[in-house]
Amino acid sequence: MGRVLLLNATFEPLQLVSERRAVVLMLGGRAEPVAVEDDAPVFHSASLSVPVPTIVRLHDVVRLPIKVRVPPLTRRALLVRDGYRCAYCLEHADTIDHVVPRSRGGQHVWTNVVAACRRHNMQKGDRLLEEIGWRLHFEPKVPEGPWWRWRYVPDPHPEWATYLQRAS
Repeated sequence: MGRVLLLNATFEPLQLVSERRAVVLMLGGRAEPVAVEDDAPVFHSASLSVPVPTIVRLHDVVRLPIKVRVPPLTRRALLVRDGYRCAYCLEHADTIDHVVPRSRGGQHVWTNVVAACRRHNMQKGDRLLEEIGWRLHFEPKVPEGPWWRWRYVPDPHPEWATYLQRAS
C-alpha cells in the first residue's frame, strides 16, 4: 500500500494516510483529491472506479492542539534534526548527548540535547562544555514547520514538496 498526503481544509499538511483511507475519505464526502497521477492505481467496485490520489484535502478544518505542533523529543527525531552529525566533530552520530548533563540539572528538551558520536559522548561524560573547552558546531533548537513529521520518509512524493516546505 502506498501513502497519500492528507491536507487540512486550509492546505496545511496533517498526516500520511494509506491509499485505502484516502479513497474512503473521498467516497464519504469528507475529502477531495488535490493531485492524481496519470498512471495512478485504481480502486474498483461493482459500480465505480476511483483513481488513488497522491494528495487529498479535507472539506472541514481540523484544529490541531498546540502540543501536536511541537514534535516529541525522540532519539530518532533528534538524529534526523541534526542530520546524523555529531555536534562536537560533525562526524556520523549514533547517540544523543545532553549539553548540560541531567546530573547537573539539565533537562531533556530540544534545546539541551544534541546528536553525538560515541567517542565524544563518552569523552564528555557528565561535564559541561566550558570545563573541557569544547564548543557546539550548531545551536540545538526545536524543529519548526510541518516537515519534521515526514523527515524520516525515505522517498517523499515529488508533488508533496509544495505542501511540505522544509523547516528552517
